[in-house]
Amino acid sequence: MADRSDKTEKPTPRKVQQAKKDGQVARSPDVGTWLGMLVAVLLLRLTIRSTIELTQSLFVQVGDVIQNPDPAKVVHVLSTGVMKGAIAVAPLAFGMLATGVVASVAQGGVHVSAKSFKPKWDHLNPFKGVKRVFGVRGVWEVTKALVKTALLSLFLYQAIRTVLPLTQTGAVVPLGAVLHTTGGALYSFARNAAVAGLLMAAADYAYQLRRYRSGLRMSKQEIKEEYRNSEGDPQIKSAIKSRQMAMRRNRMMAAIAKADVVLVNPTHVAVALKYEAGRGAPRVVAKGAGVIAARMRAEAEKHRVPMVEDIPLARALYRVCDLGQEIPNELFVAVARILAFVFSLRRRGSAAGIHHPGATPEREVIGVQKRRGRRQLAGAGARR
Repeated sequence: MADRSDKTEKPTPRKVQQAKKDGQVARSPDVGTWLGMLVAVLLLRLTIRSTIELTQSLFVQVGDVIQNPDPAKVVHVLSTGVMKGAIAVAPLAFGMLATGVVASVAQGGVHVSAKSFKPKWDHLNPFKGVKRVFGVRGVWEVTKALVKTALLSLFLYQAIRTVLPLTQTGAVVPLGAVLHTTGGALYSFARNAAVAGLLMAAADYAYQLRRYRSGLRMSKQEIKEEYRNSEGDPQIKSAIKSRQMAMRRNRMMAAIAKADVVLVNPTHVAVALKYEAGRGAPRVVAKGAGVIAARMRAEAEKHRVPMVEDIPLARALYRVCDLGQEIPNELFVAVARILAFVFSLRRRGSAAGIHHPGATPEREVIGVQKRRGRRQLAGAGARR
């Protein structure tokens, strides 16, 4: 387990995604509560006005029904009252519903996790409970409660001061004036409380977000372990890649034995070509540079595959062709000339060794025979 001080790195996208999957998101319940209260206060006037108008209309209709009793009129009044009542309350209901969804989405979206429903026995640990109460989080919660209480007390005091003059006039105050003043005071109290609570909820969300990000921070060792788990151990991947390259190289070296010609440059680059009648253009069955080119020349000499020194053509094929790929149209003539040259050497005798396409076939065969004789004499001298 990494020490808290070692967690200095930002969480990886995979760590954040896993935390959201487990239901761990930065969230403040006060945001939805106070935002819903503010929306309710703003929509409540519209709802009350619509309800009063509906009630007045229903009283008029009920009076008509009383004067002229008719079951059809009664059913009509009831159905109209229910429908208009639903319409009057709909803005408040849908506004509260939309507010809850928006508040949840704004705080990281809606995430349902089965782990959230599992019992957490750590919460029953009294020592951890004491730590939560007297820790930084406990101090923050206490501070929030005190600030909320102070603000609500202030707004309530202002509301009482607004209504208090009605009791000190010494005269009879009309009911309409009392209701208007009291309603305005209560509306101002609820609105101010909702705005202040929403500001505190924003501060609480900022604190929860900072705490959430701090809890997800990772150590360098954890990042390395996550990379190994997701992408694989770099050493193992390197070993697998090296083994794959070695297997590919071995298959390529085995293909040289069946090649028709190996183009060389003369020592840095080597490209082996194979032509099969009826199967399209000649294909590159092996290619390499440096040490691999030297191995290719050794394999070609071992299996008596002719090698032709053509620097421009060897470089061009090495650069533009991949293993198993047919040669491009632009190099057809040059490759055909090389293959014709090699086939003519085979018809006249052994084609093994390194050849120069500028020389005639007869001279090439003689040169091959001379070089073979020199190697035989050198071997005999070495044995002596």
